[in-house]
Amino acid sequence: MAKDLSHLLSELNSADAEGQRCGFVAIVGRPNVGKSTLMNRILGQKLSITSRKPQTTRHQIVGIHTEDGLQVIYVDTPGLHKNQEKALNRYMNKAATEALRGVDVVVFIVDRTAWTEEDQLVLEKLQHADCPVILAVNKVDQLEDKNSLLPQLQALSDKMTFATIVPISAKQGSNVEQLQAEVEKHIPDGMHMYDEDQLTDRSSRFVCSEIVREKLMRNLGDEVPYGTTVEIEEFYYDEDGLLVISALVLVEREGQKRIVIGPKGGRMKTIGRDARKDMEELFDTQVLLNLWVKVRRGWADDERALRSLGYDDLD
Repeated sequence: MAKDLSHLLSELNSADAEGQRCGFVAIVGRPNVGKSTLMNRILGQKLSITSRKPQTTRHQIVGIHTEDGLQVIYVDTPGLHKNQEKALNRYMNKAATEALRGVDVVVFIVDRTAWTEEDQLVLEKLQHADCPVILAVNKVDQLEDKNSLLPQLQALSDKMTFATIVPISAKQGSNVEQLQAEVEKHIPDGMHMYDEDQLTDRSSRFVCSEIVREKLMRNLGDEVPYGTTVEIEEFYYDEDGLLVISALVLVEREGQKRIVIGPKGGRMKTIGRDARKDMEELFDTQVLLNLWVKVRRGWADDERALRSLGYDDLD
């Protein structure tokens, strides 16, 4: 009887999946090559936070692109980097490496004619991938001499057997549709895993914490943002329909707290204003955003603290 039920369920799933395709795509590369910008461009909406500073992305971020019978689940990853000094750095590298497991295709992003030790680190990880790897050469719009690209593409093609190589500009959108078409060639038949209007599997609270962290990255100097993280303490709608969000910005040292707050609280006001604007666009409603700053020493090198702050999705 159980065997008959299993067979019937299999037939029902096959019928539901008829005409549907669904698969996972990992977007990988060293820090600051445009992985998050690419995923946002593909989704047509900002999901992954971006800044000019490397290691802005700290988690695996799932972005879901559904069109007709095709659902492509993109996984934006932290940049693989050599620094393993703190638990947070080890977590980010693990998040990037784990994303390679069980995906149907990998998009490996590199930056124009540059090739670094960290690009080589990513390449070595990809030697063991059991799926097609597409190489996306990003920021080609910034090349002054376009003729310099051809020998670089040849050199890159000699490093590994790629499914294809696509020069793109994630920021401008150049050739991104061509890249998507190449990705879609490798998406298998299968039932959609998410509703067609779902953008991510992350919670609204998580997305809000990332928005605040992006504004910290963009408004602070080179070193301070890496000692900060954000925890959402309240997220609710009041009786008038106002979305109330309370966020705690954690730093490692008292001096960082003063920098985040800024003279007369000016920097904190700017961070809050910019974050609230993005939140109102995202949720299409008025937002009351409360921000506080607190010192929690050593959080970035404390595995227990990291888990309590949401860096636990790989445990």
